[in-house]
Amino acid sequence: MNPIQQHLIRSRRQFLNTTASGLGLAGLGSMLTQDGLLSAASAADSDVVNPLAPRQPHHDARAKACIFIFMAGAPSHLDLFDPKPILKERHGQPLPKTMLEKVRFAFISKDKALLQGSPFKFHPRGECGMELSEVLPHLGTVADELLLVRSLHTDQFNHHPGQLLMQCGRGTFGLPTMGSWLTYGLGSASQNLPGYVVLTSGRGSSGGATLWQSGFLPSTHAGVLFRNQGEPVLNLSNPGGIPLELQREGLNTLRDANQSRYEEVNDPEIAARIASYELAFRMQTAAPELIDLKSETKDTLDAYGIERREPAGLGGRGKQGADTWNSFARNCLLARRMVERGVRFINIIYASWDHHSNIPKELPYNAGCVDQPIAALIKDLRQRGLLDSTMVVWGSEFGRTPLGENRGGKREVGTGRDHHPYSFSMALAGGGLKGGQVYGTTDEIGWHAEENRVHVNDLHATMLHQFGLDHLKLTHRFQGRDFRLTDVGGRVIPEWIS
Repeated sequence: MNPIQQHLIRSRRQFLNTTASGLGLAGLGSMLTQDGLLSAASAADSDVVNPLAPRQPHHDARAKACIFIFMAGAPSHLDLFDPKPILKERHGQPLPKTMLEKVRFAFISKDKALLQGSPFKFHPRGECGMELSEVLPHLGTVADELLLVRSLHTDQFNHHPGQLLMQCGRGTFGLPTMGSWLTYGLGSASQNLPGYVVLTSGRGSSGGATLWQSGFLPSTHAGVLFRNQGEPVLNLSNPGGIPLELQREGLNTLRDANQSRYEEVNDPEIAARIASYELAFRMQTAAPELIDLKSETKDTLDAYGIERREPAGLGGRGKQGADTWNSFARNCLLARRMVERGVRFINIIYASWDHHSNIPKELPYNAGCVDQPIAALIKDLRQRGLLDSTMVVWGSEFGRTPLGENRGGKREVGTGRDHHPYSFSMALAGGGLKGGQVYGTTDEIGWHAEENRVHVNDLHATMLHQFGLDHLKLTHRFQGRDFRLTDVGGRVIPEWIS
């Protein structure tokens, strides 16, 4: 039969799939939206070809981008954010046995556990008078921008489940992360970079790649691991001798094959695959330009601490080679550059803060690594008019015990702390959140979150709210159940919102 006749007698269903509601119209809608001839709402159907096409929020949004700085390994809230003078007074004393009966520890021997005060001093900072540790002098200069939450608690007390809970809303495998949910709900404004990017420094985190997975959402919503020097994404560049025109022709052929299969089965994962190949092609130009910092002024580079010298005699779990401080500083600056280019969610992961020993030397190293770049990032975003629409978050999986580590049943007070899910602190800035405030309290030794307790799901619900998303409505049906980031809990905390 003549090919033209074959084309004319295709079924109505095939015709609708391939033109009226399929890839052809989707691509047209995307182009019309870019040219300003079609609204994003009208072009919503184009997400069948571009899963990251911008989408309308449930309500007016304050935040457009998030930089989540994840301190894997659990920093000690008692040595950084939550001063406890009574704990210092009771240093070396035991806790009542009734407080320890139903408590689980990773390593502490209950019978010989003793309280451990912080070796660091705390000082009021900013007009708000927020008390911060002496090892965070730069962060203190932006205290009036910070929302410091001292009353978080979690369900997990080991690292990997705790990290999954913080990133995915539950401490189990196979679930989408925050960045995946945000790009699923809102898409991305970036045309040439992923909507969700991951940057790492220091040692690898316990959770590894499970901390930026897309779970049961299409793979386009997974985080893309970037490097801050060299080739930004492994295997992104063409092999030598392959001209751009030949690569484009190969991608066209691959796209046609995938599109043909999509028309048969309408599998959204095939549309995600098409979008990923096309994005990778555009990233070959955009990604190297992104990590090239030559356009940044010397004042900016110095403010972030690029090329800082690491202090002698400090290190430990947060150190990976001789360039850890510089690596983290570059990541913070790259995060700002990504926000400017429309990336929706940037996750900077720095490990490890798992200080079971040697806090007096190892904690100052980690704090020194992150303190200056994070403060510079907040100031830089403010100066460029981006902080109101960009949420910056310092977070981790849990806190550390008021008890000293006594692995092996030692009686003397140790120099480290064990895992502690009952209370910990996080700091947030920007994104329409109310800075210059401390929210929530812990008891006199920092054991339990007492006033204004905040679960991780409450944190997620409030973050989504600032992005214009109702955490109860942002769902995806999988295996017969409507899943959401906040699982079966979560509440928006109005006191955080400016």
